[in-house]
Amino acid sequence: MERKISLAHGSGGKLARDLIEEVLLPRLHNETLERLADAADLHLNGSRVLFTTDSFVVKPIEFPGGDIGKLAVCGTINDLAVSGGRPLWISCGLIIEEGFSLECLERIVESLARAAADGGVSVVCGDTKVVERGGADGLFINTAGIGIPIDDFTPGNIQPGDKVLVSGTIGDHEAAVFRAREDLGRKMDLDSDCAPLGGLVATMIPAAPSIRVMRDPTRGGLGAVLNELIERTGRSISIEEDAIPIKREVLGICDLVGFDPLYLASEGRLVCIAPAGEAQTLLAAMRAHPLGADAALIGEVTADPHERVYLRTPFGGSRIVSMPTGVQLPRIC
Repeated sequence: MERKISLAHGSGGKLARDLIEEVLLPRLHNETLERLADAADLHLNGSRVLFTTDSFVVKPIEFPGGDIGKLAVCGTINDLAVSGGRPLWISCGLIIEEGFSLECLERIVESLARAAADGGVSVVCGDTKVVERGGADGLFINTAGIGIPIDDFTPGNIQPGDKVLVSGTIGDHEAAVFRAREDLGRKMDLDSDCAPLGGLVATMIPAAPSIRVMRDPTRGGLGAVLNELIERTGRSISIEEDAIPIKREVLGICDLVGFDPLYLASEGRLVCIAPAGEAQTLLAAMRAHPLGADAALIGEVTADPHERVYLRTPFGGSRIVSMPTGVQLPRIC
């Protein structure tokens, strides 16, 4: 039987990782790509350059707190930022379906331009393609980004006792997209967290010079990112359920439809692991920035060699937070 791609292959979970490791890496393998980092760390004429790319197919293309244009810019900026970089330039490729509203396109491009200005980047090149009606579901955007490292940021290996921090409430973006897609809760106070993180990261690195690693919990959410961070480390992570900041509205949607908030995507949040001795200083610096006002210390790295993520409940129990194998909501970025 012919094998076929499913929506779950784009979820950021186990099937997405299987697709990368079984189809892409064996055919495209090189030392840089095999790191599977948010941005490639390249050396050019004695200097380091960070390079990343991403594609955006969110549905609907306009949602509470953002749209596909803002999302494309912020997603690219954030991949560079959590790699320790200062974003500088991005590209913009538009794939537009025949019959798409020109007025809507103007709104999207204006939003994209505002996000670029807010994030301190310039859109320096691009491309436009139009496909026949039914060929693109409105509008898809591809971006690439270039940045330079901040203060020679070089994440180290995580160690037992290191602390795990998040920059704010998790799952806001995917919950907001679901709200818009299902026309749910018109009076609900819930917007996407979509935002450029370059400024936040620039305040974090001086506050904690020994930061181990940063990631943005997009597809697969916090649960997927934490599992990725401990792969091949011989360590585990233990997090406290009641320490994880989650909005009441997000929990309400999860209760309504059976989502797990740990796997909901965020587009303006980051996860950070830092040495215990720098954690409180780092947390204070994050909270002093507008995009880190709700930052929290949610757990720590342990010496458990099984490379698992454990969630401790307020009642004294615990469960394993595994890498997601399916997809809660497709096309959220």
